[in-house]
Amino acid sequence: MCRSVSKSRPFLIAIGATAVLSIAGCGSAVTGTAEAGGQGSTSIISGDGQDLSALLIDPSQFPAPYEAIVLPPQAIAQASPDLTGIPAGAEVSPAGCKPTEPSSAPSGAALIVGTDNANRSTISIELTVVDEPLSVREEQLQQCGEVEATKSGATSVIRSTISPAPPINADETLAVKQTVNSGTGADSVTQSMLTLMAQVDDVRIAATFMSFDNSAPDAAVLDELFTAAVQKVNAG
Repeated sequence: MCRSVSKSRPFLIAIGATAVLSIAGCGSAVTGTAEAGGQGSTSIISGDGQDLSALLIDPSQFPAPYEAIVLPPQAIAQASPDLTGIPAGAEVSPAGCKPTEPSSAPSGAALIVGTDNANRSTISIELTVVDEPLSVREEQLQQCGEVEATKSGATSVIRSTISPAPPINADETLAVKQTVNSGTGADSVTQSMLTLMAQVDDVRIAATFMSFDNSAPDAAVLDELFTAAVQKVNAG
């Protein structure tokens, strides 16, 4: 019998330091390993012929207390929607406010996640190959300050606020603060996120701090890892 990751907790939080990832297939589990991008992972090629897995920063670059792992391709499709607060396959209101879902192909994205188990928070770095400028996503977020997402009878409310874009060497940059409220009463859950984004050619870099309270994000570490991620993509 299949058992899913906790309904009230996004996949990125639920993986924890054990790095045992419950995958959608019955009876299957994948153990993540703290490997450098490009070692023992599926090649993920951008339109310019770049290997996205090789462009990920190394898990060793995550400072304590973050324990980082590179997610295997089959886990990314389950984890990636957590970074927007909108589950894959959810119905969204207003219409047109659903972000583009990453390709389900193994070549669609690369993702590394660092977990702070004591504070139940994560910092993730996701690389995706895109065919549209980052300004398209920014315009969507500006028009969709409050969104309702419904899946399997459960509704979440996602609120987004654009922040000053981080200065960095990239074609475009964007920063957004988001909260995701789901459930009611004792079963209510609040998920808070700060995401820094940059685009270099057709590679989009997104660094996201995620937690389950309204405490201040670990902005210094997030900025440090975001900067390292963009620099590595530029160098690649």
